[in-house]
This record gives sequence, C-alpha cells and structure tokens, in this order.
Amino acid sequence: MSSSPPSRGRPRDPRSHEAIIRATAELMVEVGYAATSIGAVAARAGVGKDTIYRRWPGKPELVFEAVFTTTDDLPPPDTGTLAGDLTVLLQGLVDEFRAPAAAAALPGLLADFAADPELRARIRGDFLAPSKARLLVVFERAVLRGEIAGETPVDLVLDTLAGAVFFHIGLIGEHPDQELAALLAAVVAKGIEVR
Repeated sequence: MSSSPPSRGRPRDPRSHEAIIRATAELMVEVGYAATSIGAVAARAGVGKDTIYRRWPGKPELVFEAVFTTTDDLPPPDTGTLAGDLTVLLQGLVDEFRAPAAAAALPGLLADFAADPELRARIRGDFLAPSKARLLVVFERAVLRGEIAGETPVDLVLDTLAGAVFFHIGLIGEHPDQELAALLAAVVAKGIEVR
C-alpha cells in the first residue's frame, strides 16, 4: 500500500520540461538575461506560462536550472583517486561556466541574488545543497582509501573548488584550457591529504 497521496491533475510531461530548459538556454545566448522573460521562454518552448510557473517560482530559478545544473545528473566520478575525481568534477564545472548561456546569465543572476536574500536561500536549498550531497561519495571513497581524514570539511572544499572556477571564468573572464581543472584538483587534493 502506497503512503503517498494520489497526484492531482495531469502528470508533468518531461518533453515540456526539456523544451523549457532548452528554450531558456537558447534565449540566454540570443538576447541575454535581462531581455529573457517567462513569456518568451513559454512561446519558444510551445507551452503556457502557467506550465513554467508550476515548475519554477520565477526567472532566476529557471535560468539557474537551465544553465548551471547541466552536470547534476551525471554519476559522481570514480577514477580511483581523489585528485582524479576532482579533476573530472572541476572539468564539468569549467565547461558549464564556459558555455555561452552561462556567460550571458551570470551577471543578471548575480544581481538578482544580491538583491534578494530569499532567492539566494532557494537556490542554495533547491539546487546547491542536493548537488553537494550527490558529491559526498567522492570524499567518502577518499576517506576509505586513506587519502583524506574523515573530518575533512567537505562543504568548504566544494565551495573552494567552485569559487576558484567562478573567479577564473565568471569574474576575470579567463578562457581556461584543460589544465585548470587538473591543477586546481591537484592543489586541493594535496592540501587536504592525510599527512
């Protein structure tokens, strides 16, 4: 016997979700964050605005999901070493930040985050926390291999890695080569290794 209540209304169509995400990313590249509206996304995706508002409270959450969660469904890497796993994770993050949609979305999203503490909390809770939780296994395996201590501050390590990528790409506008991910991974893995 199921303990969940029966769903109301029609089930959500995953094709609509994908069309909305794709339309949002395309509009970011074509017209930028400021000129992208829920109405424009709905028209491009071939759905009603209500369909979008049932899934996302507003434009910032929609844009964040469309642009900055592209690697969230990938399984956590398992290369056999913490440095190897971090390199894979960081390369995905570098690629995500380097995408044209991300470059177009970032300034507007940052302005919205700065102006709205509730938005920051929603992004942190709805997107960042689950993403971090998914990556804990990388560090748990490193503990089991004896590479890092069990009390390693994983949240801080993940924030440090994301912050370094954001700094290089989002703030100073570098176009890093493949070496950035490996270099950052090596520095952090060495810094938190068991001595």
